[in-house]
Amino acid sequence: MKYVAAIYGNQAKWASFPAEAWPAAIAEQEAFNARYRETGELIGAYGLADAAAAQLVRRVEGAPVVTDGPYLETKEYLASFYLLDCESPERAQQIAADMPFADVEPVELWPILHESPAGA
Repeated sequence: MKYVAAIYGNQAKWASFPAEAWPAAIAEQEAFNARYRETGELIGAYGLADAAAAQLVRRVEGAPVVTDGPYLETKEYLASFYLLDCESPERAQQIAADMPFADVEPVELWPILHESPAGA
């Protein structure tokens, strides 16, 4: 079954992290990504831009109307997401718990219930 593992954050949280610690944090994340790509359980890992870059797109009278986003006004926003393919919910939970910073911030885990086949 496939899962989305989501991490939330905000600019204040990222800015509070010491600049000299970022290279080690990024290396730890890349090691996590490589480990689970090799097992075939990590399909993709995606870091998102700051919330200031998000846009909302609606269709009004058949045309797109774009406004600044994100959709929800919250303190924290979706910062990264990972697409996992695991044999069981327990395995997805193990991988989520193995993510760097999972001992500091929770990782939100969502089962994917519907998927459009590739090429459809």
